[in-house]
Amino acid sequence: MPMAFVSLTVLACQNSAVALLMRFSRSDPNERQYLSSTAVMSSEVVKLVVAVYLLFQEGIQPSDFDWKEIAKTAVPATLYVIQNNLAYLAISNLDAATYQVTYQGKILTTAILSVIMLNRRLNLTKWVSLLLLTAGIAVVQLSNMSESKTSEVSNPIVGLSAVIAACCTSGLAGVYFEKILKGSPVSVWARNCHLAGIGIISGLFGMFFVTTDGAIVMEKGFFYGYTPLTWSVVMVGALGGLVTAVVIKYADNILKGFATSLAIILSCIVSMFMFDFQLTGQFMAGVTLVFIAVYLYSRPDTEATLPGAK
Repeated sequence: MPMAFVSLTVLACQNSAVALLMRFSRSDPNERQYLSSTAVMSSEVVKLVVAVYLLFQEGIQPSDFDWKEIAKTAVPATLYVIQNNLAYLAISNLDAATYQVTYQGKILTTAILSVIMLNRRLNLTKWVSLLLLTAGIAVVQLSNMSESKTSEVSNPIVGLSAVIAACCTSGLAGVYFEKILKGSPVSVWARNCHLAGIGIISGLFGMFFVTTDGAIVMEKGFFYGYTPLTWSVVMVGALGGLVTAVVIKYADNILKGFATSLAIILSCIVSMFMFDFQLTGQFMAGVTLVFIAVYLYSRPDTEATLPGAK
């Protein structure tokens, strides 16, 4: 329990910090020239270096680099790279607070996929909490749409589409990773090496064969547009990936999602000072629904699961 509590707390703080830093770096004309794809890859390199160091500290086991185990990690590794790139697109078009609230939709996708892929049982209270979560996110988005004409938001439709796609990839990657992590002889840090290594390969492929970023990198360099703030985003983002793996090991994916919801409070408060963010009644109503959902989902299981639910 102590390790789960500490990791969840650190993850909540990290989620708030990375959203605020990302938003500032993408909204300031002097900071936003860097390519998000290179920032994602830089985070993967940092994660790989840290994971390799911790793996050597822990001690390498023969099973840690079994090719079959590495192959299992290819799916979540690729999905995480896609998710992180979508997150940059979303935060470029949504304010930090709205992004934080809407991104909690990954709790819903994770819960549904956990039932399907991990045979997890959810009682009636938890299903109600997930419906409240969905309603809260919808209210926040309606508030965002109504305020978009006078706010700093670039394009809420693009931002919403990107964050929905990120929620889907996050849920699938997280549940798949939990499935292969728990009960596996491979250590959590070896898995992080697998994730980061394959993530770097996937990122390079996407950069040169899926997007036009590869041409820009060849012309202007990989670190074009990087500033100290960019490196801060990279480092804080890398921390999130490492802490997430610990959370999945000692807690579970859905609890991880609700822990990140706590970052909403800090994001809202700081956004009012950093970005002149205005808290409207409709926005607060949506946030309230999200936190009621958090409370309901966090209650101990004292009732039977729904008939037929697995």
